[in-house]
Amino acid sequence: MRAMSGLWRWRHNPLRRRTDLAEAWVALVALVLMVFAAPAVGVVCGSLTDTSLRQQVTEQRRHRHVTAAVVVGRAEQRAGASLPEGSTIRAARTTVVANWTAYDGSSRHGTLVSPLRSPAQGATFRLWTDDHGSPVPPPMARSAADTHAVFSGICAAAATAGLIEGIRRLTVWRLIRRRYARLDRAWARYGPDWGRTGAGS
Repeated sequence: MRAMSGLWRWRHNPLRRRTDLAEAWVALVALVLMVFAAPAVGVVCGSLTDTSLRQQVTEQRRHRHVTAAVVVGRAEQRAGASLPEGSTIRAARTTVVANWTAYDGSSRHGTLVSPLRSPAQGATFRLWTDDHGSPVPPPMARSAADTHAVFSGICAAAATAGLIEGIRRLTVWRLIRRRYARLDRAWARYGPDWGRTGAGS
């Protein structure tokens, strides 16, 4: 609205400079782009992200399988043993040696981090494995994929709006510098004779 009122105000104003009109047009174009282009970019980015994540979810569900791991006994935490990111000493106390059956029916044996607080011998817990029987994280939930897609769209729209605003500010800054440069040239031409009789000032 401010950009539109600026255009209307400078439309027939005798004091209007070309930079004033250009600044108003730049503001109007930036406003239109923020209203229409930024949401469009967000929708497109969110849609592409959603499609990609849904494909990942489908692929993970196809190649990740849940099985039951049977605790054989507790295992001491060794250097280099894999633990989830952010794990603590408590997680190290729940590291166990377990047996499980791979998707192809073969038996596997290894050291795992059990979700059980007090894993006893013979206790079972859910374990996700890949097609080769190696432990993997659970597949991404569809709700998580949708959340990531929405967040991606919002970030893309916000980044687009920020870029548009940055270009607008840069353009206005250059217009103002050009305006002041013209004023300096005019003052250099007429300033020394200002007020002198017969100088035409």
